[in-house]
Amino acid sequence: MAVWALIAGTAIGLALGGPLGALAGAVIGGVVDRALATRANDPARRQVAFTIAAIALAGKMAAADGLASEREYDLFERLFQVPEAEKANAARFYRLARQSADGYEAYARQAAELLGPASPVLEDLLEALLMIATVDGVHPAEVAFIDRVAMLMGFTAGNWAAIKVRHIGLAKDDPHAVLGVIPGAPLAEIKSAYHRLARQYHPDRHIAAGTPIEFIRVAEARMATINAAYAALMKSG
Repeated sequence: MAVWALIAGTAIGLALGGPLGALAGAVIGGVVDRALATRANDPARRQVAFTIAAIALAGKMAAADGLASEREYDLFERLFQVPEAEKANAARFYRLARQSADGYEAYARQAAELLGPASPVLEDLLEALLMIATVDGVHPAEVAFIDRVAMLMGFTAGNWAAIKVRHIGLAKDDPHAVLGVIPGAPLAEIKSAYHRLARQYHPDRHIAAGTPIEFIRVAEARMATINAAYAALMKSG
């Protein structure tokens, strides 16, 4: 079942408990699916947890710099492939979350608890936030917001830097930085780094961890960046 049907049709979001469940209840209401509430690793529950956490944090990030850009929300809708029938619900989630930047720490902590600290699915969530933040220019408050969210979700400084460099920073277009190799690295090392990243970011791995299939565009954009970096280094080598 598509994640938007799960959210709208079963009120599964209420089974999450905590701030994410409270946000779901404020938007959709309904009856808690008690069976799913007791199955923490249920794939459907994880997908809904991811989706609600991503909406909540995107909304909070929009409030962080005091400017809720329409371009940011338009990109959010495209990344999540929000169907026409669910656009009103998604917008309500977003508007409720963005009322202020206060409280985002609770959403980030609960996402890490539900989905696993520094898990592949949380990396997808962070990449989405970065893509949204950069759509109309990055505000320092947005960078500080995502930095804090990454820490709360269990990412080390090194791991987070490797993720962020694909979107933000002086070296974001440096193919060496994207692949995580030093300038002048031998071709064998570059090839090894590329194949490791290709395995690490295979969409099937992330979907198994709880990323909804609707969110595949983030994985596609990430692999396009990695492929372009690899091609550039192979050409220059």
